[in-house]
Amino acid sequence: MSEQRLRITLVRSVIGRPESQRATVRSLGLRRMRQSVVHRDRPEIRGMARHIEHLVTVEEIPAGSE
Repeated sequence: MSEQRLRITLVRSVIGRPESQRATVRSLGLRRMRQSVVHRDRPEIRGMARHIEHLVTVEEIPAGSE
């Protein structure tokens, strides 16, 4: 049972950003620039990515190809 996933990559620094944005980046599991994490495609994850969309890139990974 494969489901779609999201690859989220931090492409901009969190220096000088509000604490809420820093916390969102940390809660997604991102620690440094150009680091990528893969999460299940869920509304909660999409909402977090939307909150910091100016700092990250989001790629959809089709189900079954990881």
